[in-house]
Amino acid sequence: MKEITVKELKALMDNGADFQLIDVREQHEAEIAEIGAELIPLGTVPENVDKFAKDKQVVVHCRSGARSGNAIQWLEANHGFENLYNLKGGILAWADEIDNSVQKY
Repeated sequence: MKEITVKELKALMDNGADFQLIDVREQHEAEIAEIGAELIPLGTVPENVDKFAKDKQVVVHCRSGARSGNAIQWLEANHGFENLYNLKGGILAWADEIDNSVQKY
């Protein structure tokens, strides 16, 4: 599975790169802390496969990187995605390394 660090993600954002950012956490988690991603909770990924772009880089994140990794493995195995990147360390790493105003939970 391909990974991207929070510093690499921040560079994509700062450079205005054309990519998709997806959060697979639950709604109540996104209300605590978010970084501008489209929310598709892990349990709803199977019925939302069509919302994942196939023509550009897609960065998937969760709290720590475990659920997003599970989503990516499932999408790659069942739908042939090759453009998915797991955010290493998830939103916790973002809070630690990029923006300490993002609340950790």
